[in-house]
Amino acid sequence: MNTGKDAIYSQPQQVGAFSFDQNVAEVFPDMIQRSVPGYNTIVDAIGQLCGSHAQENSVIYDLGCALGAASLAASKYVTAKNCKIIGVDNSEAMVKRCELHVQAYKSTTPIQVICNDLQNIDITNASCVIMNFTLQFIEPEQRADIINKIYAGLNPGGILILSEKLQHNSEQGNELLIDLHHEFKRRNGYSELEISQKRSALEDVMRTDTFETHQKRLTGAGFSDVVRWFTCFNFASMVALKK
Repeated sequence: MNTGKDAIYSQPQQVGAFSFDQNVAEVFPDMIQRSVPGYNTIVDAIGQLCGSHAQENSVIYDLGCALGAASLAASKYVTAKNCKIIGVDNSEAMVKRCELHVQAYKSTTPIQVICNDLQNIDITNASCVIMNFTLQFIEPEQRADIINKIYAGLNPGGILILSEKLQHNSEQGNELLIDLHHEFKRRNGYSELEISQKRSALEDVMRTDTFETHQKRLTGAGFSDVVRWFTCFNFASMVALKK
């Protein structure tokens, strides 16, 4: 029986590509708390941003919702009438657990969870779209189309909240940030073996962009401003505003 503590890479193994499978779903809360600096701050602020930007009779989309942390945070803060939240994830294991979390949390803003690839989802009548560490797992050549689709589906005054692990634009700076992040993981109890094997597993699955690349893509889609409101080491969250 899994205790919920992330020990997936604690033993030497033939490391395959990282995937959001049953093993990851079982330990995901522990994994993300110990791997992403400022995660609780990010999730709570996502809820606040949705609370202040949700429009009456509109939809909030949480694309790559995982276990529903951002959806639940949004539901806590949203007071706009007749709003609903749609969480989307392509991992069946994640969606099943997410549905249990949503059922356990009685929210006045309804949350619907869909198991599908976010690229198959129509974005319409949206006041807020959340992508909390999701875009980095999508093929780089497909990212602009997704951002363009989100922009088109957002109502005027709508926002896209985008959290990502970032690439620094110099090799030396990038290594400095990676070293800081690895030390963060050590202090949270991960061994050198776990850090190394997880890095190998993510190598071809998670491809990061620089902030400037994100900014250019977002403004190119039509967003009037991109506000980077959180940064810790090589992790950041930004809000893209639609006039």
